Amino acid sequence: MLSRSLWDSALELQSYMQSESFRFCFIGGVAVQRWGEPRVTDDLDLTLLLNYGEEQKIAKRILSRYQSRHPRPLAFVLEARILLLQDISGTDIDMSLGGMPFEERMIERSSDWFVAGHGSIKTCSAEDLVILKSFASRPRDWIDVEKTIIRQSKNLNRDLILEELAVLAALKEEPEILDQLETIFLKHLSQ
Repeated sequence: MLSRSLWDSALELQSYMQSESFRFCFIGGVAVQRWGEPRVTDDLDLTLLLNYGEEQKIAKRILSRYQSRHPRPLAFVLEARILLLQDISGTDIDMSLGGMPFEERMIERSSDWFVAGHGSIKTCSAEDLVILKSFASRPRDWIDVEKTIIRQSKNLNRDLILEELAVLAALKEEPEILDQLETIFLKHLSQ
């Protein structure tokens, strides 16, 4: 489960995003808490859907509220479409500026996660968590993928995952990502 301070930071960030009418959802460790095996996380990751060309304008609005962790945030946002932020309590926030069709569909598929005594926050779907973690393809990500597949089992839309990930893996020129995911699916969903 998320620590009280991290949950409070997520709620405050979500409230700000909603007040700006931004389209977004939490991804990363927060989504892993919901769909996979809960593990320690100390930062917030989210995707903000944004038209190309609006990066600096929107970044300036966000930077009026949150401190940057990058020395040149406006240049970095143009280079990487990421804002590295920190809130007033010291929580690190990694905000990806999404604009690809997949990211738009991911945000459309997102939903509220209600936790008694804490409230609710908007996270990506379990399928999109598997897609994002597979695409990132780091050792920790593959552990999260496997734990999510185990926990969500037959509730996952495997066809959706493979269809979305095939496009992303082709863009990354790493088709082996699909092979590794298929191996995990076969290991856990064929039982």
